[in-house]
Amino acid sequence: MEDTSVVQSHQNKAEDECSNLSLRPLDVSDIDAFMVWATDEKVTRFCTWEPYTNKEDGLNYIKNTILPHPWFRAICVDDRPIGAISVTSNSGNDRCRGELGYVLAWKYWGRGIATRAVGMVGETIFDEWSHLERLEALVDVENLGSQRVLEKAGFQREGVLRKYVVLKGRSRDMVMFSLLSTDHRIPPT
Repeated sequence: MEDTSVVQSHQNKAEDECSNLSLRPLDVSDIDAFMVWATDEKVTRFCTWEPYTNKEDGLNYIKNTILPHPWFRAICVDDRPIGAISVTSNSGNDRCRGELGYVLAWKYWGRGIATRAVGMVGETIFDEWSHLERLEALVDVENLGSQRVLEKAGFQREGVLRKYVVLKGRSRDMVMFSLLSTDHRIPPT
Protein backbone atom coordinates (compact mmCIF):
# COMPACT_ATOMS: atom_id res chain seq x y z
CA MET A 1 0.00 0.00 0.00
CA GLU A 2 1.31 3.43 -0.98
CA ASP A 3 2.00 6.02 1.70
CA THR A 4 -0.67 8.77 1.55
CA SER A 5 1.99 11.47 1.97
CA VAL A 6 3.74 10.21 -1.18
CA VAL A 7 0.46 10.25 -3.11
CA GLN A 8 -0.34 13.76 -1.84
CA SER A 9 3.16 14.96 -2.79
CA HIS A 10 2.71 13.59 -6.32
CA GLN A 11 -0.72 15.29 -6.61
CA ASN A 12 0.67 18.62 -5.39
CA LYS A 13 3.56 18.43 -7.85
CA ALA A 14 1.16 17.66 -10.73
CA GLU A 15 -1.07 20.60 -9.72
CA ASP A 16 1.96 22.92 -9.58
CA GLU A 17 3.08 21.78 -13.03
CA CYS A 18 -0.38 22.32 -14.50
CA SER A 19 -0.66 25.79 -12.96
CA ASN A 20 2.61 26.72 -14.68
CA LEU A 21 1.62 25.15 -18.00
CA SER A 22 1.77 27.21 -21.17
CA LEU A 23 1.87 26.77 -24.93
CA ARG A 24 4.32 28.79 -26.99
CA PRO A 25 6.14 28.51 -30.32
CA LEU A 26 9.03 26.03 -30.28
CA ASP A 27 12.33 27.55 -31.37
CA VAL A 28 15.78 26.28 -32.34
CA SER A 29 17.02 27.38 -28.90
CA ASP A 30 14.77 24.63 -27.48
CA ILE A 31 16.78 21.86 -29.15
CA ASP A 32 18.05 20.26 -25.93
CA ALA A 33 14.55 20.02 -24.48
CA PHE A 34 13.22 18.74 -27.84
CA MET A 35 15.83 15.98 -27.91
CA VAL A 36 14.64 14.65 -24.51
CA TRP A 37 11.32 13.44 -25.94
CA ALA A 38 12.32 13.12 -29.60
CA THR A 39 15.02 10.53 -28.81
CA ASP A 40 12.91 8.44 -26.42
CA GLU A 41 11.58 5.18 -27.94
CA LYS A 42 8.85 4.99 -25.29
CA VAL A 43 7.59 8.44 -26.34
CA THR A 44 7.85 7.87 -30.10
CA ARG A 45 6.30 4.38 -30.09
CA PHE A 46 3.00 5.63 -31.53
CA CYS A 47 4.43 8.58 -33.46
CA THR A 48 4.74 8.57 -37.24
CA TRP A 49 8.47 9.30 -36.92
CA GLU A 50 11.35 7.29 -35.56
CA PRO A 51 13.33 8.54 -32.54
CA TYR A 52 15.96 11.10 -33.45
CA THR A 53 19.52 9.90 -33.06
CA ASN A 54 21.44 13.18 -33.32
CA LYS A 55 21.03 16.86 -32.60
CA GLU A 56 21.66 17.94 -36.20
CA ASP A 57 18.61 16.02 -37.45
CA GLY A 58 16.56 17.52 -34.62
CA LEU A 59 17.68 21.04 -35.53
CA ASN A 60 16.85 20.44 -39.19
CA TYR A 61 13.37 19.22 -38.22
CA ILE A 62 12.78 22.33 -36.11
CA LYS A 63 14.04 24.66 -38.86
CA ASN A 64 12.38 22.96 -41.84
CA THR A 65 9.13 21.61 -40.38
CA ILE A 66 8.27 23.20 -37.05
CA LEU A 67 9.15 26.85 -37.69
CA PRO A 68 7.17 27.12 -40.96
CA HIS A 69 4.22 25.14 -39.51
CA PRO A 70 1.15 27.37 -39.09
CA TRP A 71 0.21 26.05 -35.61
CA PHE A 72 2.91 24.16 -33.72
CA ARG A 73 3.50 24.87 -30.03
CA ALA A 74 5.79 23.68 -27.27
CA ILE A 75 4.01 22.37 -24.18
CA CYS A 76 5.91 24.13 -21.40
CA VAL A 77 6.16 23.98 -17.63
CA ASP A 78 7.74 27.19 -16.33
CA ASP A 79 8.43 28.08 -19.99
CA ARG A 80 10.59 24.92 -20.41
CA PRO A 81 9.41 22.66 -23.28
CA ILE A 82 8.40 19.18 -22.14
CA GLY A 83 6.45 18.24 -25.27
CA ALA A 84 4.71 19.63 -28.31
CA ILE A 85 1.22 20.00 -29.73
CA SER A 86 0.11 20.94 -33.24
CA VAL A 87 -2.94 21.50 -35.38
CA THR A 88 -2.66 20.90 -39.10
CA SER A 89 -5.44 22.33 -41.23
CA ASN A 90 -6.65 20.41 -44.25
CA SER A 91 -6.80 22.23 -47.57
CA GLY A 92 -9.30 22.61 -50.36
CA ASN A 93 -12.82 21.33 -49.71
CA ASP A 94 -11.74 19.78 -46.41
CA ARG A 95 -10.48 23.08 -45.01
CA CYS A 96 -13.08 22.92 -42.23
CA ARG A 97 -11.12 20.05 -40.61
CA GLY A 98 -7.88 20.12 -38.69
CA GLU A 99 -5.83 17.32 -37.18
CA LEU A 100 -4.46 17.48 -33.66
CA GLY A 101 -1.18 15.85 -32.72
CA TYR A 102 0.78 15.93 -29.48
CA VAL A 103 3.76 14.37 -27.75
CA LEU A 104 4.95 14.62 -24.17
CA ALA A 105 8.21 13.62 -22.46
CA TRP A 106 7.76 10.30 -20.67
CA LYS A 107 8.50 11.56 -17.18
CA TYR A 108 5.44 13.86 -17.40
CA TRP A 109 2.95 11.15 -18.37
CA GLY A 110 0.00 10.54 -16.06
CA ARG A 111 -0.01 14.00 -14.50
CA GLY A 112 -2.84 15.61 -16.48
CA ILE A 113 -0.48 17.80 -18.49
CA ALA A 114 -1.39 16.41 -21.94
CA THR A 115 -5.10 16.63 -21.08
CA ARG A 116 -4.70 20.25 -20.03
CA ALA A 117 -2.69 21.13 -23.16
CA VAL A 118 -5.29 19.49 -25.43
CA GLY A 119 -8.02 21.35 -23.55
CA MET A 120 -6.17 24.65 -24.02
CA VAL A 121 -6.06 24.03 -27.78
CA GLY A 122 -9.74 23.08 -27.87
CA GLU A 123 -10.63 26.30 -26.07
CA THR A 124 -8.75 28.57 -28.49
CA ILE A 125 -8.25 26.99 -31.93
CA PHE A 126 -11.77 27.62 -33.22
CA ASP A 127 -11.37 31.33 -32.44
CA GLU A 128 -7.88 31.49 -33.93
CA TRP A 129 -8.89 29.62 -37.08
CA SER A 130 -12.47 30.67 -37.83
CA HIS A 131 -12.61 28.36 -40.88
CA LEU A 132 -12.21 25.32 -38.62
CA GLU A 133 -15.37 23.44 -37.67
CA ARG A 134 -13.87 20.12 -36.65
CA LEU A 135 -10.69 19.17 -34.81
CA GLU A 136 -9.88 15.49 -35.09
CA ALA A 137 -7.27 13.20 -33.62
CA LEU A 138 -6.27 9.71 -34.75
CA VAL A 139 -4.92 7.45 -32.02
CA ASP A 140 -3.51 3.94 -32.30
CA VAL A 141 -5.92 1.43 -30.72
CA GLU A 142 -3.15 0.31 -28.37
CA ASN A 143 -2.43 3.86 -27.15
CA LEU A 144 -4.91 3.83 -24.28
CA GLY A 145 -3.28 6.77 -22.46
CA SER A 146 -3.75 9.08 -25.43
CA GLN A 147 -7.34 7.95 -25.82
CA ARG A 148 -8.00 8.88 -22.17
CA VAL A 149 -6.37 12.29 -22.72
CA LEU A 150 -8.76 13.09 -25.57
CA GLU A 151 -11.85 11.83 -23.76
CA LYS A 152 -11.00 13.87 -20.63
CA ALA A 153 -10.45 16.95 -22.84
CA GLY A 154 -14.00 16.64 -24.25
CA PHE A 155 -13.34 14.88 -27.56
CA GLN A 156 -15.89 12.35 -28.78
CA ARG A 157 -14.78 8.85 -29.72
CA GLU A 158 -16.24 8.19 -33.16
CA GLY A 159 -15.02 4.71 -33.93
CA VAL A 160 -12.20 2.46 -35.04
CA LEU A 161 -10.75 2.80 -38.54
CA ARG A 162 -9.46 -0.68 -39.31
CA LYS A 163 -6.06 -1.06 -40.98
CA TYR A 164 -6.07 2.71 -41.50
CA VAL A 165 -2.34 3.53 -41.60
CA VAL A 166 0.98 1.84 -41.99
CA LEU A 167 3.02 2.86 -38.99
CA LYS A 168 6.60 1.71 -38.62
CA GLY A 169 6.11 -1.11 -41.10
CA ARG A 170 2.77 -2.44 -39.79
CA SER A 171 -0.80 -1.62 -40.76
CA ARG A 172 -2.56 -0.24 -37.71
CA ASP A 173 -6.11 0.24 -36.51
CA MET A 174 -6.76 3.82 -35.42
CA VAL A 175 -9.45 5.35 -33.21
CA MET A 176 -10.98 8.58 -34.53
CA PHE A 177 -11.80 11.33 -32.03
CA SER A 178 -13.31 14.72 -32.77
CA LEU A 179 -14.17 18.02 -31.20
CA LEU A 180 -16.55 20.33 -33.08
CA SER A 181 -16.64 24.09 -32.88
CA THR A 182 -20.23 23.73 -31.64
CA ASP A 183 -19.42 21.19 -28.90
CA HIS A 184 -19.45 22.24 -25.28
CA ARG A 185 -15.76 22.30 -24.49
CA ILE A 186 -14.28 21.40 -21.14
CA PRO A 187 -12.13 24.28 -19.91
CA PRO A 188 -8.60 23.25 -18.95
CA THR A 189 -8.19 22.96 -15.17
